[in-house]
Amino acid sequence: MSTLEIVWFVLVGILWAGFFFLEGFDFGIGMQFIFNARDQKDREALYQAIGPNWDANEVWLVSAGGTMFAAFPFWYASLFSGFYLMLFVVLLSLIYRGVSFEFREQMPTIQGTQFWERLIGLTSFLIPFFLGMIFTAMVSGTPIDANGDLSAGFFDYVTPFTLVGGVAVSLMSYVHGLNYTRLRIDGELRVRALAQLKYLYPTLLAGEALFAILVYFYTDFFQTRTVITVIIVLLIVVTTVIGWFLAVKKQQEMLPFILSGLTLIEVVTLLFAGLFPRVMVANNPLHTLDIMNASSSPYTLKVMTIVVILALPVTLVYQIWSFWVFRKRIVSHKVVE
Repeated sequence: MSTLEIVWFVLVGILWAGFFFLEGFDFGIGMQFIFNARDQKDREALYQAIGPNWDANEVWLVSAGGTMFAAFPFWYASLFSGFYLMLFVVLLSLIYRGVSFEFREQMPTIQGTQFWERLIGLTSFLIPFFLGMIFTAMVSGTPIDANGDLSAGFFDYVTPFTLVGGVAVSLMSYVHGLNYTRLRIDGELRVRALAQLKYLYPTLLAGEALFAILVYFYTDFFQTRTVITVIIVLLIVVTTVIGWFLAVKKQQEMLPFILSGLTLIEVVTLLFAGLFPRVMVANNPLHTLDIMNASSSPYTLKVMTIVVILALPVTLVYQIWSFWVFRKRIVSHKVVE
């Protein structure tokens, strides 16, 4: 196991964590087109909250997938072929979500506009749901053969663990989006976001407890990575409790938003820490893919490292600048005293 293989495994995890933090609140905003907005002015405010940044945030997904392809081609091949149907749904949802943002503004009728806005809400749920299912299935064991080929059936994809994982990621994204609404939007939307957080936070805590139990039964994380698994699970719960207290009791905005995003990062960290040094867990331990037998050549990893060192700082500076430029609050409806 080389240092570069470890570095790139960690980098893949960082890219997925960055994607769920940044695109997580975009998904949460999108779901609010259905579950929080009451009229066209609300939906316009929600769109303006993420309009300048949502497509840039999706770059993290492209980077994560591209990095897996370049650094760990056998991991990419097994994952994207074995979970083809689920990833196809994710891809279609990404396409229709992007199209919906553009088409909603071009419709000549209110009915046409509302159709595309409902599609934004639906696809914003489907993407984190199916990604949550894929990641939990990936760590719980899949039917991989000696050649690294994955041929999964329906019940390899759909288990209590994967369903809870999908719902958990979607719910975390929605809570993250509600916190972003409180941070970026003034008016009734912000008030309703707080009202929803009051009952969604305890629901999320219950879901996290169930998820931790299923991690124990469906993975070997507690057996092979006992200390780090327990620490991260506790951090997920503690982060949620503190975010709940600050958002609902203290009615703060920035810290709850950071904490809800941190919870998503901690879930990604839990999955990658439990996987290491594996990348795909097979039902037969002899067929499990790890970073040694799934990685590219040392030369490829070396060249990629140089490219990342040059390109990543520029990307980060641009995104930080973009958020700073569009930091001004958006007003939907004024709150009636």
